[in-house]
Amino acid sequence: MKSKPSRNLALELVRVTEAAALGAGRYMGRGDKEAADAAAVDAMRLVLNSIEMDAVVVIGEGEKDRAPMLFNRERLGTGAPPEVDFAVDPIDGTRPVAKGMTNAIATVAIAPRGTMYDPGPFMYMNKIAVGPSAKGIIDIQAPVAYNLEKIAKAKDKHINDLTVVVLDRPRHEKLIREIRECGARIFQIMDGDVAGAMMTAWPDSGIDVLMGIGGTPESVLAACALRGMDGEIQGIFYPRNEDEKKRALDLGMDMNTVITMDDLVSSDDVFFAATGITDGELLKGVKYFRHGARTDSLVIRGKTGTVREIIAYHNFEKLNPISEIEY
Repeated sequence: MKSKPSRNLALELVRVTEAAALGAGRYMGRGDKEAADAAAVDAMRLVLNSIEMDAVVVIGEGEKDRAPMLFNRERLGTGAPPEVDFAVDPIDGTRPVAKGMTNAIATVAIAPRGTMYDPGPFMYMNKIAVGPSAKGIIDIQAPVAYNLEKIAKAKDKHINDLTVVVLDRPRHEKLIREIRECGARIFQIMDGDVAGAMMTAWPDSGIDVLMGIGGTPESVLAACALRGMDGEIQGIFYPRNEDEKKRALDLGMDMNTVITMDDLVSSDDVFFAATGITDGELLKGVKYFRHGARTDSLVIRGKTGTVREIIAYHNFEKLNPISEIEY
């Protein structure tokens, strides 16, 4: 059925990620992850509570990073409809911000109440993400060579034309070796696998697939973005120790179960926004100039598949006198 255009909450959420990026951007290269995260969280909460919505945080920030938090089950917004689940990572890539490196972004997503996956205590999963041309052909349980062959065929490339984005971690030594043996190229990132997953679906990023173990909360955010970008993500929980394995068994969870994109967010009616904090393949970082700054954002609506890139110029001489937070 056809309908009139409805409210696009992502266009309101971008104000949230812009505020977080402007706050965190001041700490680029200053070596203080906690201060950067606190600035992003404070700015986000201020703007979020001005949006007309009744949001419950399903994917919060802080438990894994021991950082300032928008905590799980916190309620945000004015309390008026719509009722939504909320996922947030004020800084996807705190270390790159602290070290003055690339690919740090601020991200938020919302979906109808009850449609976002709550990972509970399981903070990490092995995952694979691709863009539209490889959607429907990946298998997280299959060998690396199998997936790279399928992706190359789907994209009409040779395997040695593919570029795989992988987090730079010791746990990925075997994965990196297997990718190299297949002949594919590797782009390693320090942090930020939400951005890494989105790169697979962003034209001209040069990234074909994300592979490896990363955060489960980040997988939910990535799934919300990929819903609108027509990509795909799959994962399997990765217990870090025997205690996490025991907790999974106590909860009756099968650690071999594949978590699909439909599991991570079960509705197409999702809204996602991200703003660059530091320069990256996906977004440009905050650029400060006299009395203001420039931000680069992506705004995604799942139902229509519309992806907007928003360049904004912020005038601090007008903004700071009326804002509760000084930018």
